Amino acid sequence: MPARHLFTSESVTEGHPDKVCDQISDAILDKILAEDPQGRVACETLATTGLILVAGEITTHTYVDIPSVVRQMLMDIGYTKAIYGISATQAAVLTSIDEQSPEISQGVDESKGHEQGAGDQGLMFGFACRETASLMPLPIMLAHSITRRLAQVRKSHELAWLRPDGKSQVTVEYEGTKPVAVQKVVVATQHDDLSESYPNQADEHDFITREVVKHVILPVLVESGVEFNDHFIVNGTGRFVMGGPQADTGLTGRKIIVDTYGGYARHGGGAFSGKDPSKVDRSASYMARYLAKNIVGAELAERCEVQLAYSIGVAEPLSVSADTFGTGRLPDHELAKMIVKEFPLKPLEIIKHLDLLRPIYRQTAAYGHFGREEKDFTWERLDKVPDLAKYLK
Repeated sequence: MPARHLFTSESVTEGHPDKVCDQISDAILDKILAEDPQGRVACETLATTGLILVAGEITTHTYVDIPSVVRQMLMDIGYTKAIYGISATQAAVLTSIDEQSPEISQGVDESKGHEQGAGDQGLMFGFACRETASLMPLPIMLAHSITRRLAQVRKSHELAWLRPDGKSQVTVEYEGTKPVAVQKVVVATQHDDLSESYPNQADEHDFITREVVKHVILPVLVESGVEFNDHFIVNGTGRFVMGGPQADTGLTGRKIIVDTYGGYARHGGGAFSGKDPSKVDRSASYMARYLAKNIVGAELAERCEVQLAYSIGVAEPLSVSADTFGTGRLPDHELAKMIVKEFPLKPLEIIKHLDLLRPIYRQTAAYGHFGREEKDFTWERLDKVPDLAKYLK
C-alpha cells in the first residue's frame, strides 16, 4: 500500500487586503484594455487604514478615473462602512503613475523587422492532474470553494454579521498520489462585534463556529463528495473583528500561491494581477496551464507540470520542459518536443491564441486564476485534446 501523507493549501476571500489590491489593479487594467487593447499596464496597489495608493507604469491613449475604479471595487467587495477601517465613500485614494520605460518598449513592441518580445525575463510553470474534474489539485480547489462560500453567505445576508476579510486552509490526506480524505479545515473570518448579544467572548466564538461550520464548511465538503473528518478550526484566536486593510496592509501580488496551485506545483515567482498580457509572468503562466491541462486531458499523463522560460525582448522561449512525475505515456522530452510543435509559444502568439487583449482580468483576481470553467478563462479550454491524442497512436 502506498504511503500516506498530508498536504495543505490555503485561499483568501475577496476582502483579504492583498486580494483587495489585486482586484483594484486588475480592474484598472480592464478599464484600459476596454478602450486601448494595446495599452501597457504594470499597476500596483497598496491598501491600509483609510487609504489606497495606486502606483506603477502605464502607457495608454485612454483615460481612466482611477479613484472611481477604486471606490467601485471597494463597494463591490463590501467595504461600505467606516467602522471596517476603510470604506468606498471615505477612503483617500492617491496615485503615482509613470509611463513604461521606452527601453522596455523597444524590445517588447512589435515593429518593422522586430516581432513582439517578452515583456520581461522569467520562468513560468503550469500544472494539471486528475484529482478533480477541473484537473486541479484537490486542496486548493476546496480552499477556494470555502472562501467563495464565505463571500456568498455574507452578501446574501445568510450570515449577515460576516465582514469581508477571511481565509481558509484545507488539509488533505493522500495515499500515494490519490486523495482519500479531508483531515482538517481552518477558517478565519472577520465578523461584526457581537458582544452585545454574547457578552461572554467564548459564547460569541461558539456561535460563530457553529454557524460557519453549518453554512460554509459542511456544504462545501458534502458537495465535494470527499470523505472528511470533522476537525474544524474557526477563528483560532477566538475573535476576528478588526480585519481588512486596517489590520494588515495589503499589496498587489502577495498571494501568488493562492492564485495558482496552492503550493502543490512549482511557481516561477512572478505575480499576475495588474499586468497586461505582454508581461509573460501572466500570459505565459496561463499558456503553461493550458499546455499541462491539455496534456492531462488527452490522457498523455496523470499529472503534468510544464515550464516555460523567456528573455526580455526575445520572442522565442529560452526553454520548454515537461515533467509528468513518472505518469507520462510518452517520455517527458518527447512531450516537450510535442509542445513546441503543437502550441504557439511566442508572446504575441499566446496573446492571440488565448484572446488575452480583453477586459477579463478583474474576475481572475480572487478565488484563483486556474480551475474555473468560466467562458473568459480561455486557458482552461481542452480544445487541443484531439490534436494531442494522436500521439498515443
